[in-house]
This record gives sequence, structure tokens and C-alpha cells, in this order.
Amino acid sequence: MHGEYKVPGGKLVVVDLEVQDGALREVRVAGDFFLEPDEALLDINQALEGANADLPAPALAARIDAALPEGTVMFGFSSEAVGIAVRRALANATDWHHYDWQLIHDGPQAPELHMALDEVLTAEVADGRRPPTLRVWEWKSPAVIIGSFQSLRNEVDMASAEHHGMTVVRRISGGGAMFVEPRSTITYSLYVPDSLVQGLSFADSYAYLDDWVLGALGDMGIKAWYQPLNDIATDAGKIAGAAQKRMVGGNGAVLHHVTMAYDIDADKMLDVLRIGKEKLSDKGTKSAKKRVDPLRRQTGLPRAEVIDRMIGSFRGRYGLAEGTVTPEEMARAEELAATKFSSAEWTARAP
Repeated sequence: MHGEYKVPGGKLVVVDLEVQDGALREVRVAGDFFLEPDEALLDINQALEGANADLPAPALAARIDAALPEGTVMFGFSSEAVGIAVRRALANATDWHHYDWQLIHDGPQAPELHMALDEVLTAEVADGRRPPTLRVWEWKSPAVIIGSFQSLRNEVDMASAEHHGMTVVRRISGGGAMFVEPRSTITYSLYVPDSLVQGLSFADSYAYLDDWVLGALGDMGIKAWYQPLNDIATDAGKIAGAAQKRMVGGNGAVLHHVTMAYDIDADKMLDVLRIGKEKLSDKGTKSAKKRVDPLRRQTGLPRAEVIDRMIGSFRGRYGLAEGTVTPEEMARAEELAATKFSSAEWTARAP
């Protein structure tokens, strides 16, 4: 069995192993990480040898920590990263490079249609009719998108949203509200097979699926990192938030979408969103305006160039062929946009 895990912002950990009578055997750990002393690699292998194959990653990491000599330095990886690589090997997890990725980057579309496309394209990947896909959104109009489980009245000042011409829609993933203006927001979705995140905890999958964009931002001179549970941050503040939805039909698939602040009208955002003190209490700031630091200021690049560089970074890592939404997919999405995502019943399902 073979498993790989690229540590977000760090190095690749590779594990090859066998399972005999429910125990790990012939464990061999490798990777492009740094480890001192050199002999500690043997200690890691021996710590895993004979371990119960049902142990979760933290328990495997504890075995490794107990076996390492005092003063061991692990740079670019950790004992838990090794445990995750073991779990991915046992789950027959796939890797980014195993797929022929497709890009969808169409013209501006209505908020309701974006919501519907997320549902349709995730289902298509789950059923094996679509390859793993990166979709970059373009917005036809300003919008507020609330999470699947959020209370509409608690999150949005509907009168202010109407005053500013903002459409309010509800998405299928959890998480918090998104404030979107077409020229000030960069949004993308990943539609991936469930096998890509096998062996990862829910939290680890966020970091894993965000890793490529951290590299893309780094290429633009921005040192960014994943901030649990679902933010991407820099020293200057938050620049993006992610959300996920798991689909269990077919072979299973994961929707992972991210909204990035290229620019932001903070006063308008605060007028439309009901961002209370409780939400800000664990963010270490007194003002919601300070929570988000836009990419325009940090990069000095036009929005279109930021998007082009992000796409180029993904293509350079994993390959990315030009694609499109099929007529059948679009027909189903348009129907959902009209019957579900435009309906008061769905939008106010948690009033």
C-alpha cells in the first residue's frame, strides 16, 4: 500500500506499507522533508511497525513521538503528517497528479446559477461523468451568499441588501456569509472525488485542498497560510474563507469553494451583514473592517491578472485542460436555479 501527504506549506511525506493480521508491516517512510539525526528515520519506521491498522493518525503520531530520541528535529513535516500518510495509504487515497484536471472559467453568471452549478458539478464528479474540476466564478451582480445552516434574519439586513441592489441566496455548504461585488471578489470551486481526501480529517482536508492557492499567492509575493477551520490569512489579516459540502452519491465527491477579497467596500459590507461582537470575539480585533485585507492592496495587481496567475500556478502543479459546462449540466443547473436557489422556501429555510 502506498500513501502520500503533502503538508500544507511544507514537504511531501510518502509511506509504503503492508497489513498482516490487522497490523502494519514493512513500513517505509520517505519524502523530501528534513530530519535530524539521520537515524531517526529508522525510529519512525520501527515505531509504526506492528501498530494496529485501525489506529487514527493522532495515535500513530503518539507512537512516533514516543520513539524519537530527544532533540530530534523534524522540518517541513511532523509525526502527525506521517500518521496522515499512513491513513491515506490504508484508505487507497488518490493524489492530485492521478487526475486529468479540467478548468471552467465562463463569463458572468447570476448568483442563483452559481449556487446551482456547484450542486450539479459536484454530483457529476461523484457519479464519474466529470473529471475533477476547478471552476473560477465571474459574477453578474452583487450578492450575499449565506451558509446552508445560517439564519437569514440573523445574518443579513434585508432592507440594506435591497437598498444596495444585492441578491441574497443560500448555498449548499456550511460556513459563514459571503459579501460579493463583481469587481472586488475572486471565487473558485474545486469539485474532487472523495478518494482525494481519504485518510484526512475534515479539518485536514481544508488545509490540503487550500495548499495549491497558498503556493499561488506565494508566487505573487504574499506569504499566506491556512488558519483553522476555514480561513486563509496573512500577517495583514484574512484574505479568504472556504466552505465544503460532501456528496455521498456514486463514488462520493467533495465541493470545496473559496471566496477571496480582491477589494472590499467595508462600510457597505457592515451595512448589509449583521456581524456581531460575538462573531468577532475570537478574532483578536475590535473591528470587522480589520478582519479582511484585500488582495488588491497586497499584490498591486489587477484582478484579472491575479486570477490568471492562480490558474497558471494550478496548471503548473497538476495540469489543467480547458473545459466547459456541458449543455446537460447547464440545463439541470438552470432548472435548479429557478426552482430551488431562487425560492423563498430555500433561502429562508433557516429564517
